[in-house]
Amino acid sequence: MILETGNPKVKSARIVVETSPSKIFSLLSNPKRHKDIDGSATVAAHVSGPETLVLGSKFGMKMRLGITYWIRNTVVEYKKDELIAWRHLGRWRWRYELVDLGNGSTEVTETFDGTFAPAIAQIWLNFRKAYPWTQIAVAKSLVRLKAAAEAK
Repeated sequence: MILETGNPKVKSARIVVETSPSKIFSLLSNPKRHKDIDGSATVAAHVSGPETLVLGSKFGMKMRLGITYWIRNTVVEYKKDELIAWRHLGRWRWRYELVDLGNGSTEVTETFDGTFAPAIAQIWLNFRKAYPWTQIAVAKSLVRLKAAAEAK
């Protein structure tokens, strides 16, 4: 489900995944798995960083959006099995919140937040018309995360 945030720079979606928060969190906190759940189709490969992310972890990704480039991310929010968020130089964030529904299911909310981006990055995001595209990518990421987490 796509969520209306009231802020055009914040795009969120929510899905219920039929597994535990810890299984989902293990996917999200493993940067080698980000390509598997990327709904934007821009993550080309994991290139550096730890096996498991924690607060302050840095990890690099090879990206492809018209051109190939490399980006370094930092985990800026973290609560094991409940919350993880990272950002890169542009300072926009990808945030995942997990809520245990108590029945073997987990509600997952993904949010792309462009409000932390400096003015030059805001100009780029607006020029690229990134916000409508990002909303679609967030929803697709959750569908991919659900499939990966529920796979046997």
